[in-house]
Amino acid sequence: MARSSSKLTDTGIKSSSLKPGRHSDGAGLYLNVSPAGSKSWLFMWTRDGKRREMGMGAYPGIGLAKARKMAAECRELVAEGRDPIAEREKDAEPTFGECADMVIASMEGSWRNEKHRYQWNQTLGPSYCKAIRDRRISLVSTDDVLKVLKPIWKTKTETASRLRGRIERVLDFAKAKGWRTGENPALWRGHLSNILPSPKQPDAHFAAMAYEDVPAFLIRVREAEALAARALEFTILTAARSGETLGARWSEIDLKKAVWTIPANRMKAGKEHRVPLSGRVVDILRALHEARTEEFVFPSLQRRDPLKPCKPLSNMAMMMFLRRLKVDVTVHGFRSAFRDWCGNETSYPREVAEQALAHHVGDAVERAYRRGDALEKRRQLMEAWAAYLTPSDVGNITELRPADTRTA
Repeated sequence: MARSSSKLTDTGIKSSSLKPGRHSDGAGLYLNVSPAGSKSWLFMWTRDGKRREMGMGAYPGIGLAKARKMAAECRELVAEGRDPIAEREKDAEPTFGECADMVIASMEGSWRNEKHRYQWNQTLGPSYCKAIRDRRISLVSTDDVLKVLKPIWKTKTETASRLRGRIERVLDFAKAKGWRTGENPALWRGHLSNILPSPKQPDAHFAAMAYEDVPAFLIRVREAEALAARALEFTILTAARSGETLGARWSEIDLKKAVWTIPANRMKAGKEHRVPLSGRVVDILRALHEARTEEFVFPSLQRRDPLKPCKPLSNMAMMMFLRRLKVDVTVHGFRSAFRDWCGNETSYPREVAEQALAHHVGDAVERAYRRGDALEKRRQLMEAWAAYLTPSDVGNITELRPADTRTA
């Protein structure tokens, strides 16, 4: 059979003068040209002294670059003592990208907000994993993992660390499915820890305002008519997380009983949380309720298609409002201010303050015996917090008219 002694080229393959027979590209890859002129790819190797060959598809459906990539994967299999034909016949082995998509789909029910879904798709998608998404899952190696992690390991340490863990999760999933064997190449302890420098632990603290300064700051907040200002004051007074505030619906709020019941699927701990509402908070909510047009207490300010579901205020709205006031703190930091105030200025038990923040209190056994949520004790605490934040010479909140809820 005719065999060329040099590497194939795209120009040469397209040539009509290419003779029938097998033309070597080297390292086991051949282009087979039939007497009728049709072309297809073959991979050939030797095992136990016997020559084996495997068809890899027709040209031009599979171009030269793709054929070389497929041949390289076959050579890896042969080097590992595996049979490329047998491996191909396995039940639809996916690529890394396909496997990552399966993992993300399997986790849909465990995520409580869109942010988690976005982060997993972003890190395991083409933005960071482009180099390995088309790689067969059984062939992903330590070198492949490092190819993804090294470019961002020092510049985006936290993202890189999370990405490594997610890649490890995908590869473990593939092993459980029978598509991989052996050690996980994304494993940190005892493996990548010997290759990459230890990631710096991100600062877990959020920039916070000293609680002594919050009353004067809230005077400035109350002077603003922006909906973001109302959301921020509500968040500070209830010691809630930003996501809990922005996702608040009128159906969760009982103004008569002055209780806000946040469902489990919106809580970080995955457990329903009741928030006693101080008189100040009820005043804010009554004004908003009179001007309401949406199901959300703090609806999006952007114009929307009336046929589509409404959305809550952007998760950047309160942060941008703080920037406009030239205050270098985070919204989450006001929870720290509340906790410091509780510990330094009140005699309320630690457990009551922690429950107000929706934190776990005590070990699993202690929590099992504590069935109540100390709602009335927390109501007294939140009224005291509101009184501390509202000097006697400060009047009621700015009256909200329907147009005010649409103010940027």
